[in-house]
Amino acid sequence: QVQSVESGGDSVQAGGSLRLSCAASGYNFSTRCGAWFRQVPGKEREGIAFINRGGGTRYADSVKGRFTISRDNAENSVYLEMNSLKPEDTAMYYCAAGSWYCPAARSDYFAWGQGTQVTVSS
Repeated sequence: QVQSVESGGDSVQAGGSLRLSCAASGYNFSTRCGAWFRQVPGKEREGIAFINRGGGTRYADSVKGRFTISRDNAENSVYLEMNSLKPEDTAMYYCAAGSWYCPAARSDYFAWGQGTQVTVSS
C-alpha cells in the first residue's frame, strides 16, 4: 500500500523550532522526490520544500532560510526542520512523493499522508 505517515507537529511559540518526519512505504522512495506541503483552511495546499533523489533542494520563499528538508533513503523517510517559526506558519503539514526531479505541479504528487498540525502562537 502506497502511503506516507507524518509526525512531529505540535503547538509552539513564535521563534521556536519543530522537526517533522514522514515515513514512506509501498514504493521505491529512493528514486523519488520527497516534498512537504502545507495548507490552512480556505486556502490551496502549497509546496514549501522539495528534495530530489540526488539530494538537491528547493524552497518556497516564505520558508527559505528557516526550514531545511532532508531525507534518509535507508529509513524511507523525509524530514523538515523548522526554525524561527512564525504565526503564519500555522497549518496542516503534509508530505508526498513525486517524480525524481520534483515537479512544480501539486497534481504530480502522490502518496499523500493524513497531515500533522503545526500551530505557532505569538
